[in-house]
Amino acid sequence: MFARLKTFLIGKRRDIYDPNLFHKVSLIAFMAWVGLGADGLSSSAYGPEEAFKGLGQHKELVFFLAIATALTVFIISYAYSRIIEHFPYGGGGYVVATKLLGAPFGVVSGSALLVDYVLTISVSIASGADQIFSFLPLSLHSWKLPFEAGAIILLIFLNLRGVKESVTLLTPIFLFFVVSHVGLLAAAFVTHTSHLPEVIGSTRSGLSSGMAAIGFVGLFKIFARSYAQGAGTFTGIEAVSNGVQVMREPKVRTAKRTMVYMATSLAVTAAGLLLVYTLVDVKPQEGKTLNAVLSESLGFGPWFVVSICIAEAALLVIAAQTGFIDGPRIMANMAHDSWLPHRFSSLSERLTNHYGILLIGGSALATLFSTGGNTDKLVYMYSINVFVTFSLSELGMCKFWITERKAHPDWLRHLPIHATGLVLCTSILTLQIAEKWTEGGRETAGITLALIVLCFIIKAYYKRVQARLALISADKLAPPDMVSERSLAVNPATLERDKRTAVLLVGGYNGLGVHAVLTLWRMFPNDFPQIVFISVGVLESGNFKAQDDVDRLKAETQANLDRYIALANRLGMAGSSRQSIGTDPVEECQKLCLDLAKDFPRSTFFAGKLVFQRPKWYHRILHNQTAQAIQQALEWEGVPMFVLPVRVRG
Repeated sequence: MFARLKTFLIGKRRDIYDPNLFHKVSLIAFMAWVGLGADGLSSSAYGPEEAFKGLGQHKELVFFLAIATALTVFIISYAYSRIIEHFPYGGGGYVVATKLLGAPFGVVSGSALLVDYVLTISVSIASGADQIFSFLPLSLHSWKLPFEAGAIILLIFLNLRGVKESVTLLTPIFLFFVVSHVGLLAAAFVTHTSHLPEVIGSTRSGLSSGMAAIGFVGLFKIFARSYAQGAGTFTGIEAVSNGVQVMREPKVRTAKRTMVYMATSLAVTAAGLLLVYTLVDVKPQEGKTLNAVLSESLGFGPWFVVSICIAEAALLVIAAQTGFIDGPRIMANMAHDSWLPHRFSSLSERLTNHYGILLIGGSALATLFSTGGNTDKLVYMYSINVFVTFSLSELGMCKFWITERKAHPDWLRHLPIHATGLVLCTSILTLQIAEKWTEGGRETAGITLALIVLCFIIKAYYKRVQARLALISADKLAPPDMVSERSLAVNPATLERDKRTAVLLVGGYNGLGVHAVLTLWRMFPNDFPQIVFISVGVLESGNFKAQDDVDRLKAETQANLDRYIALANRLGMAGSSRQSIGTDPVEECQKLCLDLAKDFPRSTFFAGKLVFQRPKWYHRILHNQTAQAIQQALEWEGVPMFVLPVRVRG
C-alpha cells in the first residue's frame, strides 16, 4: 500500500538507461523561464511596491527610480550570463566563490543562498496569500496561515516527482500572470495618457521644491533608501545560473536565452509598475497591495481586480518553486564538498535531490510559522542574503579577469560589467543592512552565521575521519607483489556453482574495501576458494550531469571491481564481479545479492562497515548506514550476511 501511495504521489521510477532521459527531465529556455525566471518576475508583486512606498511624498523621484531599477536588472543579468559561460554546469554563487575566491568564501555564499532560498519559498507563499486575501472578507483571514502551509506541502510533493513535471503543471499559471499584467500595464497607460503632462509638470516642480528644501544630498538619500527598500525586485536573478544543470543541451545557450527572457520581463514589469503607480496616483490602502489598489483604480470591475490578484498569487507560488529547484542543488554541491552531510548529494529514484527538497520545504514551513506568515517581516529578512552572494560572485569574476588578463586579451572588455555589478550589489547590501538590521536583518544574519559555523564543524569532522581512514591505504595493505602460496593452485578465472563462495559488497577501490578483503581472507583462510565482488555505482548530483555519465560511471565501477578481482587472485581465490548503476544502493545491492544466492547456493555475504570507538548520535546523520540496511533487507529474504568492522578511533 505504501509503495502504491508513493508511486501515486511521486511517480514511477526513472529509467537511467533510457537514451532520452535527459531530454525528458531537462528544460527548454521557455520552460526554464517559467521554473526559474518566475522567482525574479514574481518580485514585481512586492519589490516595486516597497520602493514606491519608500519615496514617501517625493514622487518626483519615481522616474529615476524606474530607470535605476531597469538598469540594475540588466546589469546583474548580463553579469550572470558571463558567469554561466564560465561555469556551464551551474552552481551559481557557491561554485563561483569557491573556485575564484576560495572555499571559505564559497561556504559563506552557499549558506547565504540556502537561507535565501528558504525565505524565497516563505515570502513568495506569504505574499501570494496576501494577494488572494486582499479581496476576501476579513473573517476568513484566520485561514491565511493554514492556506500558506498547505501550498508549501503541495510544492514539496510536486518537486519530489521531478522538476519538469512540476514546471509543466505550473506553466498555464505563469502565462496567465504574463497576459494579465501586460493587460494591466497597457490599460493603465492607455486610460491615463492624458495625465502624463500633469505628472511631468509635477515631477519638475517637485524636484525644484525638493532641491530648495533639502538639497541634492537630501533627495539622494531618499532615493537611495527607496532603491534599497525595493531591492527585493532583483532577487531571483541568480536562479538561472544556479540551475544550469536542468537546462536542455546546449546548456549554456539555453541558460543565456532564459536569462534574456527573465531580465526583459522583470525590467519591463518592475519599471512599468513604478511609472503606473505615479500615473494613476495610487495611494496605499490598509489590507490591500498596491497592485490590487491599482487594478481597482482602473474601473474595470471586481472581476479584473480578482483576476490580477489571483494571477500574482499564482505566480508567487511558482516563484516558491525556484527555492525547491535551486536550493537542493546548492545543498548537493556543498555536500559533495563535505560542507553538509553527504546524503544531500544523493538522488531519488525520480532523480531529484529528495533530502534537500524535504529539508528546504520543512525549513520554509518553520520560517512561515515562526513569523506568523507576516509578509513585511519576511521581506525584511529576505532581500539581504542574495546580495551577499551577488557581491561575492561579482568580486570573484573581477578577480578572475584581473589575474587571468594575460590569458584573455579581451579581459578589459569584460571587467567593467562585473566591476559595475560589484559596486551596485555591495552598495545595495550596505543600504539593506543599515535599513533593515532591526527589522529582520539581524535574524537573517544570525541564522546565516549559525549555518556557516555548522558547515565548518561538519567539514572539520569529515577531515578528521578522512585523516584516520587515510592510514588504511590500499597500496600498503595489498601491494602489487603480494602473492599467496595457494594463488597458483587455482584457476582464477573459473567460478564453480557448488563451491563455497564469499560475496563481498565493495565501493571504490580503496583502503576500506581492501581491508574488508584481507579481513575475510584472514578470518576464513581455507573456507572460500572463490569470491564475487558486488558494487553499485550510485548516481548523485556530482556525477550525473549528462547522459553519457551513466556509461562513464559504469566503466569506473567495473575498473574498480577488476582491481578487486586481481587482489583476490593474488590471495589464491578465484574471483568474479557483478555491478549495477542506480540511485539507491540498498535496493540495487539487494537485487544483486538475491540473484547471486540463486546462482551460488553455498554463498555467504559480507560487507564492511565503519565502527566508531565512541558512537555518537550524529554518526547516523553524517555517515550512510548502507551495510546495516542491506543486511536487514537480506535477512528478511532469508539470506545471511555478516558485517566486517572497520574500526575508527575517537
